[in-house]
Formats: sequence, C-alpha cells, structure tokens
Amino acid sequence: MEIRPKKKGGRPPKKIKRQSMVRLRLTITERFLLEQKSKRAGMGISDFIRHSVISSKVMSRFGEVEISAHRVLAGMANNLNQLTKKAHQLGLLIMAKRCQDLISEIEDHMKTMNDL
Repeated sequence: MEIRPKKKGGRPPKKIKRQSMVRLRLTITERFLLEQKSKRAGMGISDFIRHSVISSKVMSRFGEVEISAHRVLAGMANNLNQLTKKAHQLGLLIMAKRCQDLISEIEDHMKTMNDL
C-alpha cells in the first residue's frame, strides 16, 4: 500500500508578504478624490496608493537657500517700486538709469535662482 502525501489545498503563499500596515486619516473630500483617481486608473485604493508611493514625484518645500534668495528678490522688487514711484513724482532721468540697473540686477538674480 502506497502512502500519498496530503494535498495542502488553498492558495499558494506569496513570495513577498506585506507585513506593514499604515493607517491614514482623510477628509471626506480627500477620500472622494482618492476614490475617483483610483477608479480612473482602474485600480483599487490600496493598489493605487502603493503605485503612487513607488512612482509619484513630490516637489519638496523650499530650503534655506531658496527662502533667502526669495527674500533678496522681494527686497529688490520693493526697491524697484520705490524708485519707479520717485521717477514718476520727480520725472528725473537719473531715476530711469537706477531703475534700469536694478532691473538688470533682478534678472541676474532670477537666473541664478532658476539654476538652483
């Protein structure tokens, strides 16, 4: 008499098990948007979130360098506005030259910000 091994029935185990669980709190609007996006993608919510985590690109917030560059640019813009106001009030050609110099300085600063 031959002894056959018992068949184990059921689904075979997955190679990679998902063991970590994340809980997420959403507003009703955020939940609705998530459901709509996952439906458009033809995925379930969990699959959509997994895919988004792997392939999405999120823009980081501004760092210290960008914030300081923005402050410098805002100060230059304020100076330009003050010079323009004086030029309109006094009608001086000297003010036009100062404004032109400041405009070129602002443009240079903006080019360096774009290179960051």
